[in-house]
Amino acid sequence: MLGTEIDRFISDYLSEIDAGNAAIFAGAGLSVPAGFVDWASLVRPLAEELNLDVSKEADLVAVAQFHVNSNQQNRHALHKAIVDAFAVNTAPTTNHSILARLPITTYWTTNYDKLIEKSLEEAGKIVDVKWALEQLAVTRPRRDATIYKMHGDVDRPDQAIATRDDYEHYGTKNGAFINALAGDLVSKTFLFLGFSFTDPNLEQVLARVRTTFKNHQRRHYAIFRRRKRLDAEDEAEFEYAKIRQALVLEDLKRFNISPLLVDEYDEVTKILAEIERRYRSRTVFISSSASDFAPWGEEAVWSFMRKLGSALMSAKLRLATGMGVGVSNALFSGALETIYNEKLGHLEDRITLRPFPQHIADDAKRKEVWETYRQEIISFSGVALFLFGNKRSGSDIVAADGMIREYEISRKNGLLCLPVGATGHAAEVIAKRFLDEIGSEQPEVTELVRSLLEHRENLNELIEPLLKFITANRAK
Repeated sequence: MLGTEIDRFISDYLSEIDAGNAAIFAGAGLSVPAGFVDWASLVRPLAEELNLDVSKEADLVAVAQFHVNSNQQNRHALHKAIVDAFAVNTAPTTNHSILARLPITTYWTTNYDKLIEKSLEEAGKIVDVKWALEQLAVTRPRRDATIYKMHGDVDRPDQAIATRDDYEHYGTKNGAFINALAGDLVSKTFLFLGFSFTDPNLEQVLARVRTTFKNHQRRHYAIFRRRKRLDAEDEAEFEYAKIRQALVLEDLKRFNISPLLVDEYDEVTKILAEIERRYRSRTVFISSSASDFAPWGEEAVWSFMRKLGSALMSAKLRLATGMGVGVSNALFSGALETIYNEKLGHLEDRITLRPFPQHIADDAKRKEVWETYRQEIISFSGVALFLFGNKRSGSDIVAADGMIREYEISRKNGLLCLPVGATGHAAEVIAKRFLDEIGSEQPEVTELVRSLLEHRENLNELIEPLLKFITANRAK
């Protein structure tokens, strides 16, 4: 169960995602579960060369500087440590993948690794990576996300920000990064993940924003693991550590950063997964087609679909559809009219249309394209409605096998599936199959699906219970 504070954060951050104002700031802690090292592990061999115990060093940047000093400013060992630690071809973590699927367009990080860009590329996004000053002036065409690697990239360890010298000259050499970050902190809502807030560059930027905007700073969020007692700690040391963490978290409030505490790191994954679930639950995938409109008649079915499209938009939901034959134009018309009449924003932000290409001569190729189409559009959704689902085969009307396939994909992707069996044909087949497969696993959904199997003289009676359930699920 998520606490009230976490739940409030999720609602607020989702609003920022919807508005296009969400940003991520990733620290080393986000990459550690992938097998990469934190700063202490990175500089440990350097510290050992200096006969220092890294566990006793609070200022690890100073350790890197000491090592460079002891080698007459030669940074080879430091560069090699960075390459050895971060050049490994490691898969992104679950947290990276969840973030990549969300429509977050701005990422800042002090990490050298490539996990963020890799996860975004795996999600099919065009990524604009900026780790050098001159890259700030060039924009990659049609980019979906921008990553600002303010401390450099593993491919250029010679330009990595690692020593005290690097930090002291950062404002002069990389001032444009500071200005860009300050601008984003003013205009976007950040979620800090795996970040310790000991970085002097970030501290400088936060201080600049705070002194400029005083009591009008934008709210940001940071997730921390609640301090636990280490094996080597006695009670007094543990109490001291807890007091210090509480003071650090309280100090962040000067910059309007709200700290969120979790007991275990896997709770971060649960929080991110819940953000994704709620975001996807606002997109309803409609699987529908009809060549036969009995017993209601064509006009009644079209009227129902039109009113359904309108109701989905009025409920501030998003619509995704493959434009099934016979009914989807009415669905789209109702949604479109409501978007314009109620001034609900840009059409492309509310509706995703993916008409199936019909004129692919090769049967195997057509099936392959259609499968890719289905997988992609369903992956963006959180709820799936199944309506009617019949097609003409010669002189016969048969259940649409494509709708049944869309049900299977939806179940595999974890969508809330709501087959409306009362509309007959494939929808009825799916409803009965759903009840057999789910049983008592989802009692509320099962009850609704069972009620939606009952015949309706007036199809419009189906809209209210569907919308009520979908909107209630969105808030859970």
